[in-house]
Amino acid sequence: MTAIDVKGWVEKDGNRLSINEIEELIRTGPEQFSECGGEFLVRWDDCAARDHWGIMPGEIDAGTVTCKGNIMCRVDPPADASSLEEAIVTAVRLRSDEGVTALSGGVDSTLVAAIAERPCVAVGVEDSHDLVRARHAAEALHLSCDYVTIKPDAVEEALAAVIPVIPARDPVNISIAATMYFVASYARENGYTRILAGQGADELFGGYSRYLVSTDLAATFAEDFKGLALQGARDQAVAGLFGAYLSMPYLDVRVVRAAEAISPSDRVSGGIRKKPLREVAARYIPAEIADYDKKAMQYGTGVWKVIQHLARHNGYNKSVQGYLNHVGRLHDGA
Repeated sequence: MTAIDVKGWVEKDGNRLSINEIEELIRTGPEQFSECGGEFLVRWDDCAARDHWGIMPGEIDAGTVTCKGNIMCRVDPPADASSLEEAIVTAVRLRSDEGVTALSGGVDSTLVAAIAERPCVAVGVEDSHDLVRARHAAEALHLSCDYVTIKPDAVEEALAAVIPVIPARDPVNISIAATMYFVASYARENGYTRILAGQGADELFGGYSRYLVSTDLAATFAEDFKGLALQGARDQAVAGLFGAYLSMPYLDVRVVRAAEAISPSDRVSGGIRKKPLREVAARYIPAEIADYDKKAMQYGTGVWKVIQHLARHNGYNKSVQGYLNHVGRLHDGA
């Protein structure tokens, strides 16, 4: 067997595997990956294995072990029936040996930060909502946190970098990607490869306002969860510009299965979105943070307003999309 290339991390039965243990697993047979959790892309000889949800970007399908272009088996790790709290704590702690936590001050990222106890980073334009909320959360939990003030001039640079690499180029996806650019840039500048993030919580627990008016909660949950693959491809593409990757504890198989065991009507109940997650969070973070409804990333950081200003400044008074298309044309293939 030639040398193996491991991106991310692999676990089996709740135990992180070392490089030597991964090599032994391969020698035993590639089908051994079928029960492995983690966030990984492992390559050896003419074979590769990728984690269940495809969190780690790769050239093979998510959740497969492939040799010479043929799928040998599926990666579908078992998950013991555990409480939501147990699942979240396990998922975060498995990821907490390294990395930086992206902190916005909302319940999703603050719960991850509280359990992980890793250094944090918050980004936003000066005096933005997310910088204020992140500082409040970090101080309340006595967490180490760096605050990156996004300069408006730097947003145009971010747009030029992210538009060519992300799969969907509409204003929402581009503005989120531009925001993630500053988190990932910070990671590289400070020697981090892993960025712990709260992605997936809104789709698992019903964080969007449309859940309050949905006439078919189960269908809404299913549709949003299906859309996570595209979101993940966007975020990982941006992180990859800086040699980093996003680690997503809420998309750990344990957490997904624990969440799906809760009925949709209990995940969004009494006008409260993400109710089970907030109940867990209240045991680890201040209740007012656990109950807080934060703004979407592009709005909370102020990046969206900067993009609107850039569009007007460049003569696109009525079309942010037109401006973004212009930036894309300038930098595609650059």
